[in-house]
Amino acid sequence: MDKEEFDELKTKILKYVLYKKRTEKEIRQKFANINENDLDDAIYYLKEAGYIDDSNYIERAVQEFISINTLSIKEIKYKLMQKGIDKDLIEDYFSENQDELEEYEQSCAKKIYNKKISNMEEIEVLNFLRKKGYKEDSIKNIQNEE
Repeated sequence: MDKEEFDELKTKILKYVLYKKRTEKEIRQKFANINENDLDDAIYYLKEAGYIDDSNYIERAVQEFISINTLSIKEIKYKLMQKGIDKDLIEDYFSENQDELEEYEQSCAKKIYNKKISNMEEIEVLNFLRKKGYKEDSIKNIQNEE
């Protein structure tokens, strides 16, 4: 691949990334038809330039999930893993932000509980929370508050 073709490839990938933040895996899937060495070089270049950063992606995605959803920590981790982000990166982020995320999960569990308790038996609501991946501590805190 000559320099002009490589620049075109970088530009294509850059447009894809700038339209919506993407993980490295998403980029690799989208451009799977490109020679792997050329794709590696382009991804490396864009990582160095700061356009592809899975750590930054985690931070932004978690903040987005927190602002618009009521997800358990387990559900958030699962969504990030689906995007192909390295499990160690995810675990590092979650351990660094453990207190904030546990507070968020507790608040979400309480919201769900309060919303569903009028239509369901307490045991059904608690089992629903368990199925969604809420930690037992979060569920016990709700029970203790009631």
